[in-house]
Amino acid sequence: MELEVQSASLIKRYKRFLADITLDDGTVTTIHCANTGAMTGCAVPGDTVLFSTSDNKKRKYPCSWEITKTKNKHYICVNTIRANQLIEEALIKNVISSVANHSNLKREVKYGEENSKADFYLTDNNGTDTYIEVKSVTLLEDGHGFFPDAKTLRGQKHLRELTEIVNSGKRAILLFAVLHSGINEVSAAAHIDPEYAVLLNKAHQAGVEIYAYKGKFEAQSNQVNVTISHQIPVKLSNHD
Repeated sequence: MELEVQSASLIKRYKRFLADITLDDGTVTTIHCANTGAMTGCAVPGDTVLFSTSDNKKRKYPCSWEITKTKNKHYICVNTIRANQLIEEALIKNVISSVANHSNLKREVKYGEENSKADFYLTDNNGTDTYIEVKSVTLLEDGHGFFPDAKTLRGQKHLRELTEIVNSGKRAILLFAVLHSGINEVSAAAHIDPEYAVLLNKAHQAGVEIYAYKGKFEAQSNQVNVTISHQIPVKLSNHD
């Protein structure tokens, strides 16, 4: 995925969906932030913001925060919309080896008794149905990646639903899209959402497949190319 971007310095993020930035010429402006999470470590004042610009005249804020470049030179894709787009590209290119060579791909397919929607639904050449839930990972603490960065009732629901899918005889995958260049392994953030960690273990024990794939960032001039490149370890906690 190639993103045309401009750079600025972050002043602050506020009201979840807004951020003030200082452009290179000293101008202060407000941009849209498509991220409802805590964004811990991703929104430090003074860090570099890489933002895109829409030509949609109806938008109140035409600029969108895409990527943070931290003082440690880490790249973080904070636009959560990009996670599914990047995973879809990876699925089409058969980067995700566990579901390579599928014969059908659908988006936003309803499933489960709690009225969820799977991010992707695949059918392979043997007729096996696979439901995939994608989660964007951007929280780095003490050299380790964690999900979630805030308590997530929605995420807990998805784990219950994926577990039921497996119990019904179908295939279910939880796919962590790791969009922080400094993260090389992922765990459930039991210190933030202990129930999520418990449900993740239960889902794994039931047969839900759990994978993490890391994003690769290549920046030059006013363009950043982001791709899903390779699998990294998922380390489960000891919660029962």
